[in-house]
Amino acid sequence: MSNVMETKKQVVEEITEKFRSSQSTVLVNYRGLDVAEVTELRKQLREAGVDYKVYKNTLARRAAEAAGLGELSDTLVGPTAIAFSDEDVVAPARILNDFAKDHEALEIKAGVIEGEIASLEDIKELASLPNYEGMVSMLLSVLQAPIRNFAYVTKAVAEQKEEQGA
Repeated sequence: MSNVMETKKQVVEEITEKFRSSQSTVLVNYRGLDVAEVTELRKQLREAGVDYKVYKNTLARRAAEAAGLGELSDTLVGPTAIAFSDEDVVAPARILNDFAKDHEALEIKAGVIEGEIASLEDIKELASLPNYEGMVSMLLSVLQAPIRNFAYVTKAVAEQKEEQGA
């Protein structure tokens, strides 16, 4: 019996550590998805570096309490899967939100963004943001614009001087 208790304690510690170290966490109800759909969802999440797992609700509740996220206890009922992302804040929200659009059976229940409980609206808003590479690309284009404009102006001035000199 103590071996079972020790295993449960280890699982609670594992979940607690994931709650604490994750940039973002999304809890979903997967009831109604068939095996092929769940497999496809897991594949998409794995490719994005997201850890997606189903835990017993009682163990997940204890872990949420230990991580200071007690408000999640109300959502940890029924079939619940949890997606943890250590690196990309946007990835789990975006992938799960897009998947839920195509598969009505998947329901986003709640989430945690950088240690703070997030509402369903917050998760959907986060899902609409571009991923890290997209944000870097946008930043680079903003930084390049003044340099590009300066280059156009200097070229125009040089051409104007050539015309005046000719």
